[in-house]
This record gives sequence, C-alpha cells and structure tokens, in this order.
Amino acid sequence: MENPVIIFGANYLGRSAKEIFESNGNVVYCFLDDNKKIHNTEIDTITVLGSTDDDGFLKLIGKKCEAFVAIDDNKLRKNIVKMLQEVRKVQPVNAFHKSCIVPESVEIGHGNFFDMAVKVGVGAIIKNQCILHAGAIIGAEASLGDFVQIGAGSIIGAGVEIEDEVFIGSGVTIVGGIAIGKGARIGAGSVVVAPIKAGETVFGNPAQKIKS
Repeated sequence: MENPVIIFGANYLGRSAKEIFESNGNVVYCFLDDNKKIHNTEIDTITVLGSTDDDGFLKLIGKKCEAFVAIDDNKLRKNIVKMLQEVRKVQPVNAFHKSCIVPESVEIGHGNFFDMAVKVGVGAIIKNQCILHAGAIIGAEASLGDFVQIGAGSIIGAGVEIEDEVFIGSGVTIVGGIAIGKGARIGAGSVVVAPIKAGETVFGNPAQKIKS
C-alpha cells in the first residue's frame, strides 16, 4: 500500500488498526469520527480531523489516500462502506497484523481486520468487511461471508460455512462442517455442534437457542 490511509473510527478498533498499519510501514493520515468531542484531538499521535462524512477529507480517498473502516457496528460500517464504493469508487483496504498466519491459498476480499495471532487454514474464504479479533482460528476451507465478526480466541472448524453478518463472541468453538445462517449470534464461550438458522441467537455448551 503506497498511499497513506484514513481510518474511519477512532475507537479501540481504529487504534488497533492504526497500530497494525504503522507496524507494517504504512502512514496513517488521520482518523475520522462522528464524535465531535474528540475532533482536533490526538489519539496515539494521530489527529481526529473531522466526521466520517467530511467531504474535505473524503475527496482525498482514491487519489491520495486509502480508507479503512474501523467501526464494529455493522449498520454504520455498511453505510460508510457503501459511500466509499458508490461515491469515491474505492474499496477499503485490509488490515493484517504482522503476527497473523494466512496461507497464499486463502481467498480474501476487502476491508477485513486481522488482529494479532489470527490463524487461517488453507483454502479458507474470507469475504469483505470481516473483523477477526486476537487469536481467532479459522480452519481449512471454512468460509466467512460479509460483515462477519469473530471474537478473540474463537475456533472455527474446518469446512464451517458462516453467512453474512454473523456475530461470534469470544472463546467460541464451532465444530467442523457446520453451517451458520445469516445474522446469527453466538454468545461467548459457546460450543456449537449443530447448524444454526438465520437470525438465531445461541449460547452455552452445547449451544442452545435463546428465546426472545
């Protein structure tokens, strides 16, 4: 990545992304964040220059700067990604911590976040805008859809199919070959031994559906 990167979001995820980009030799141009209280302040030596819709900075993206969306709220994340794609005609870049292990056979989309010690098995597919927290393990030939979040230390077995917008808490284990439907939520520490339908929330060992 030759151009500096503008990070959308100055929260914990933005700070982590800043650390990743700089450790890889990339320059972070600024943060953009909708919290006006932190505008024109520095976070880890990088200034929050404006809001996520500030056209003065958005016009730099695709010409002089790259973009990374460091927001874990999927609704907000989607809106910013859509704007970048439709208005600026760019895709957000990926952020890879140097300690990640990602074989060349892995298929990876755009705008993904790989925190420290993430490990991905051969032949896995990770589409777009996924957030993989520290120590997550993605097994061989597993597949992740768009906007999937995997909590710290979770283990996704080989051949697991995870559809779009699934949230998986910290320390979850999903045994191999299971399908997880769109928008499902899996509570921290759960052990998943059976398929989960779209939109379901599950928790426990073995994971059971939580009735709303």
